[in-house]
Amino acid sequence: MVSANILGVLLAGGKSRRMGGGDKCLLKLGKKTILQHVIDRASPQVSDLLLNVNGDADRFDQYNLPVASDQAENFAGPLAGVLTGLEWSMKHRPNCEWLVTFPADTPFFPMDLASKLYGAVTKDGVQLACAASGDRRHPVFGIWPVSLYDQLKKAVIEDGVRKIDEWTSCYNLKVVKFKFKEVDPFFNINRPEDLKWAEKLF
Repeated sequence: MVSANILGVLLAGGKSRRMGGGDKCLLKLGKKTILQHVIDRASPQVSDLLLNVNGDADRFDQYNLPVASDQAENFAGPLAGVLTGLEWSMKHRPNCEWLVTFPADTPFFPMDLASKLYGAVTKDGVQLACAASGDRRHPVFGIWPVSLYDQLKKAVIEDGVRKIDEWTSCYNLKVVKFKFKEVDPFFNINRPEDLKWAEKLF
């Protein structure tokens, strides 16, 4: 468990076009759904979990998690999910000062992700932090201060900003690198062949 009071947000609000539509996080990977794998990895790292989805929330009832839909319309992307998480946190978890986001299609992310991101913003004096592996950044795996809610709301709702990197470039951001030998822990399941490859790992 991370020492701080941090809300984890599982981002599952996309359209899953490359998977043929539907909720790819509800597809089975081994004996559990992809989403259950994500929950199992994220829950020990944060104080509480919120599921960010779009559409009918009833299809996620089995997970017994609070669910919030995007403020922005028309599937505005993960940045809208971050905004939704920040707003929900202020209303329902007012003691949480930070948000950590986990995409719901990534079943192998590090078990120390939240602690390392939190360490970056508290020890290094930066405003935001995101993960990286190899030569790639993973901005959707990030830590976000609740105090930036108003700025993010303006960017997403009023200015139409959709790319995470575009918004974070305005702030002091640290990239936290995670090493790996064979399997990139930030591998995400986008296509049917990705799911087959992930199944081989199990």
